[in-house]
Amino acid sequence: MSLTADRIRRVDALRGFAVCGIMLVNAWQQTVRRTPTSLDWVMTNLFQSRFYPMFAFLFGLSFALFLRSARRRTRRPRVVMLRRLAVLAVLGAAHILIDPGEVLLPYALLGALVLLPASLLPRWVVLSAGCAALVASVLDSHPYVLITALFLLGLAAAPGVEAGRGPTRLGGADGLGSGPFLAVVCGAAAVLAAWLTWWWNHAPPGGGVYQAAALCGAVAYAAAFLLLARRATLFEALGRMTLTNYVTGTTVIVVAMPLLEADGTGAALVLLAVVTVAVQAVFCRWWLARHRHGPLEWVWRTLTWWGTSRGTWWGVETTGQTVVRDPRSAVPDPRRPRPGDQSRDRA
Repeated sequence: MSLTADRIRRVDALRGFAVCGIMLVNAWQQTVRRTPTSLDWVMTNLFQSRFYPMFAFLFGLSFALFLRSARRRTRRPRVVMLRRLAVLAVLGAAHILIDPGEVLLPYALLGALVLLPASLLPRWVVLSAGCAALVASVLDSHPYVLITALFLLGLAAAPGVEAGRGPTRLGGADGLGSGPFLAVVCGAAAVLAAWLTWWWNHAPPGGGVYQAAALCGAVAYAAAFLLLARRATLFEALGRMTLTNYVTGTTVIVVAMPLLEADGTGAALVLLAVVTVAVQAVFCRWWLARHRHGPLEWVWRTLTWWGTSRGTWWGVETTGQTVVRDPRSAVPDPRRPRPGDQSRDRA
């Protein structure tokens, strides 16, 4: 099994898991109820702020993986990355019309201002900066302080970013951790999350206790998911079409807002999130059986590599290939030859 294939599979699965949680939390956050319910307590203490940290960490890790892939096809990988972030910023600016609280535009800007310069630094410097920012994020409740820290930690965690560097023993083949290490992290993070959440509920202190509880909860959820990732192939397809799923998810929430606000119990938002994710999962598997990329992912990729995927970029031949297929993946491969297929030019 190649390093690239194994990495993409777990990263996509965890990203898909994070998108499911974000869908549920977004539906809850955009619904205003005059009387708090038990659902509000559950969302506040168990789900809110537990999923976007995963997404931010994976954004930094994926940034490093894209740069490594781009280096094999172009002499200017950071120029391509800057274009990739610019396209994401444009998509985010358009998405603001639907959801004023969207994150694509801020992520693109932070990627250009933080990750792009950081990618030029040694790994230990990036890791140190990420840890320092993580400490600051506990003291500062602004979410983008934490997002910046997780961007840097994700960038530092990606294996093999620099030449001659391989995966670490604890980090595993994809920088997300190996089995025993994940088990220890999951247990410790779960205990800390439970204690900090109890503290925050019974004797609300100043400082960043809630932020720390949420971050520990995110780590516990992510580690537990990765321990079961081989049995969670459903999330792989969701993770490969994250951009499409995020945009369609927020669109569904906006359209269904009158229904959500009319429901005083909160049951409607849970049902909406579950049904939306289920439909997205079915659609993703159907789509990826026929196409290599999701609809918005194809637009993003095409504009990123505009003028390069069918020829050369700075004199270097390009193939347009970004990942190595994992033959164990449950997601169908549209490039697999089928009986009766005629030879044809690849797009």
